[in-house]
Amino acid sequence: MFSTGLSDLKKMKATQSADSVQFLPFLTTFLNNLGWLYYGVLIKDFTVMLVNSIGASLQCLYIITYFHYAKEKRNVYLQTLGMGCVLCVSWVYFSMIVPPGSTQLSQLGLACSVVTITMYLSPLADLLEIIRTRSVERLSFSLTVATLLTSTSWALYGLQLGDYYIMVPNTPGIATSLIRFLLFWLFGSTSQDKPSYKSLLI
Repeated sequence: MFSTGLSDLKKMKATQSADSVQFLPFLTTFLNNLGWLYYGVLIKDFTVMLVNSIGASLQCLYIITYFHYAKEKRNVYLQTLGMGCVLCVSWVYFSMIVPPGSTQLSQLGLACSVVTITMYLSPLADLLEIIRTRSVERLSFSLTVATLLTSTSWALYGLQLGDYYIMVPNTPGIATSLIRFLLFWLFGSTSQDKPSYKSLLI
């Protein structure tokens, strides 16, 4: 799922512009990766650590690329600064204030769950604009497919481990993916550069 952003990176490089790419999903996914990486370290789960290390590295690449091609850099600055503040406050809180052990693990798991849900909802930030323009140009079809597969896999993995902090927040990923599929079904044929989405969903 994290590697699907490479198509956005390629698009930005080809057009020398970031206008047709959403920035918020990169930020929320990066924050999500760092949170789950820390969670994986605490529970000593190599799978969680490896996947989120790769994810964080890729999101960092996407953020830098987006900033390079963005015409309006002020909003990018502000959103990135906001994410940096959240990271700093979170690190101080979880490493210095919350006592280690089950309390730290449960609070971090809850925080990561909230960020994961935010990550899954972030591509729908332009929902009203998509409905108004009847265009899904700013949505990524490959990311939608990958999100459905990934969120389903993590939900099943969390179920197998009996870890509700992994299972529960991935359930909205399934729901939001289905909503995005519906948007592609309704408006995909109206987008000139995405004429085949309906045929792909049949």
